[in-house]
Amino acid sequence: MRTVRYTTFLFAVMIMIIPLHAQDQLPQATIKSIDGQNVEFNEIIEDQKVTIISFWATWCAPCKKELDAIADLYDTWKADYDVELIAISVDDARAAAKVKPMVAEKGWPYRIFIDTNQSLMRSLHFQTVPYTIVVDQNKKIVYNHSGYLPGDELELEDKVASLSE
Repeated sequence: MRTVRYTTFLFAVMIMIIPLHAQDQLPQATIKSIDGQNVEFNEIIEDQKVTIISFWATWCAPCKKELDAIADLYDTWKADYDVELIAISVDDARAAAKVKPMVAEKGWPYRIFIDTNQSLMRSLHFQTVPYTIVVDQNKKIVYNHSGYLPGDELELEDKVASLSE
């Protein structure tokens, strides 16, 4: 009985540790530009630059609220922290046609990409959007946040500010 508990405990610890370790590195994945061109995820992240990556979908109201809230602060963030935000839609291939018109309507100033087969989403081990990560100057994931409530963008700014010091 003791062996079963110990084995179960070790298994539980491994399940918790493996995803945490996997998430500090950027995964390899092919995504699409807003114009439908294949691009490698790792190649869109600039070296020596703090990058916010926001995963969203056209059907997700909190996602749109988050990206709208950040848009209001984005010019200041770029000037103060030299940060870039990349917004990656997780809409499937059928819904991906809605991405470009929505971005144009919203006037979001971000680079936009689409993860139509959710390979990047699976690699980062998340299931719901909005999901936001911050990548430091060494291309390591140093922060992640799931969901959005008004004011979350201020927590995000605090994280970005701490990396820019």
